[in-house]
Amino acid sequence: MKTITINIPNTADIDDKEARMSLASKLYERGKLTLGQAAELAGYSKETFMELLAEYNVSLVNYPTDELDEDIKNAQRHSI
Repeated sequence: MKTITINIPNTADIDDKEARMSLASKLYERGKLTLGQAAELAGYSKETFMELLAEYNVSLVNYPTDELDEDIKNAQRHSI
């Protein structure tokens, strides 16, 4: 695991836990971390992390819109 040090201005009014959650949720959203990896980075259980994602406007399901559209079209073609 990598270790990084980030200097956050005092005016940001953010504690370590919130900074880790912000980073973990964004990396999860971008597909860079799995749910388990992101939860570990944030310092939460998977269940708690999943609940907190909504507060960071991150969907639990990261399914690209174009792939979803394609899957719907394929399902419609095969159901006829």
